[in-house]
Parts: sequence; structure tokens; C-alpha cells
Amino acid sequence: MTQARIRWPGTPLPRSFFRRDARTVGPELLNKVLASADGRAGRIVEVEAYVGAIDPAAHTFRGKTPRNATMFGPPGHLYVYFTYGMHWCSNAVCGDRDGSGVLIRALEPLKGIERMREARPKARKERELCSGPARLTQAMGITGQHDGIDLVRARDGFTILDDGMLAPESVPGCARIGIREGTDLLWRWFVAGNAHVSRP
Repeated sequence: MTQARIRWPGTPLPRSFFRRDARTVGPELLNKVLASADGRAGRIVEVEAYVGAIDPAAHTFRGKTPRNATMFGPPGHLYVYFTYGMHWCSNAVCGDRDGSGVLIRALEPLKGIERMREARPKARKERELCSGPARLTQAMGITGQHDGIDLVRARDGFTILDDGMLAPESVPGCARIGIREGTDLLWRWFVAGNAHVSRP
């Protein structure tokens, strides 16, 4: 695992930020910065909350398994899972070891854009680099080896930073994307008008 400090203006979010209900953390993650030790960084512009045993769309709805164990661990860690047999997706673990987390759905690229392009050569426009949970993990270089890393320590390759930009004041929730259950739960939030938000 990478042991290097993240070099990007801002302060890593503290453990207490994540040790709250994912539905509270989700909208407050908007406009924070996901940064990597290799110089890539993007502003979080879209998220979804998944809330353990009360959420039929959550991986953790039916309890702890080897695959989802990270979601039952300490808050402030990164849960990375493989989906559709081809893509990685990443979540910030929230709550108090209750299987809750926030899926990071889209980023606005800020730094290391050329490296993102190398990782996603089929992206025709900059807005296609990180506009979706699988796209952003590819662009940022997040894979299964990063499952369980500590975002708060900021020494395991990735962190989430507060660089002073506030979350939008009023962010209405809307339906989450790509799920079959829990479609009535309005636990998706995004920065209105941002071109990097993913398309349903």
C-alpha cells in the first residue's frame, strides 16, 4: 500500500465527519476533494447514501460478508467493490460499524487530468473522465487493492479533503441510479448545473 502524504491544499476530513448517518454525510461531501498520492484530484459533485439494514439496495442489507466487511468497520475508510464483472466503485464508510456508506458517483477533475486521460483513453471530453462511479475509479486509479484504506490518515494513497469550498446550501435528494430496490428512497445528491454529474 502506498505510504505517502497527499499533496493537495486542504485538510483531510476527520473521523467524526464520517461517524454520522450516511444520509447526513452524503450531501455534505459535495464540493469536497478526493485526492490521490500520485497527484490526481477531483471535486465530489454527486453522491448516493446506502444505509445498511434499513436499505434494500445496500450491499450490507442482509448482513456482513467477506465482500462487504469493510462497510462494517470503522468510519472514514474506503469500501471498494467490483460490479457487473468489470468495474470498481468506491464508497466512504459512514456511521458506527453499521454497514452504511456513501457512494462517490462523480467528480469534477481538478489535477492530474493527463493521468486521468491515460487511464481512460476512450473518454472524448473532460466531462466523461469522472462522470460516473466506475469512470471515476478508473480515472483516479482506484482498484480492489484499495478496499479498506483509511481516508482520514491520508497515507494510504487516497483521502477526502476540505479545501474551503462549502457544500451547496440546499440540495434536494432524488432517486438513486441503477438499483432495483429502494427506488423510493431519495438518497442521491448532486451539485446542480455541474457538467460532470453523471447521466441516469
